[in-house]
Amino acid sequence: MLDIKVFGTGCSNCKKLEDLCNQVVTENNFDASVEKVTDFQLFVENGILRTPGLMVNGKVLSQGKIPTRETLAHWLSDSVNNN
Repeated sequence: MLDIKVFGTGCSNCKKLEDLCNQVVTENNFDASVEKVTDFQLFVENGILRTPGLMVNGKVLSQGKIPTRETLAHWLSDSVNNN
């Protein structure tokens, strides 16, 4: 199971990344949970310096940008295959 965390304060880009994660999970039938993290202290504890931030299975994959749908699908597929 993929543990996906989207770090953000609620800005439009953070919401877009959360929506994109949910769409890619659904489209690819990934067994995953998508969690929105809004606590700034957790940003710091996880090394997220810019939002939106994306963490999959404890690994930070992006900060400060929204990956393309294809890139996100590739990252999640790789994460499934590495577990």
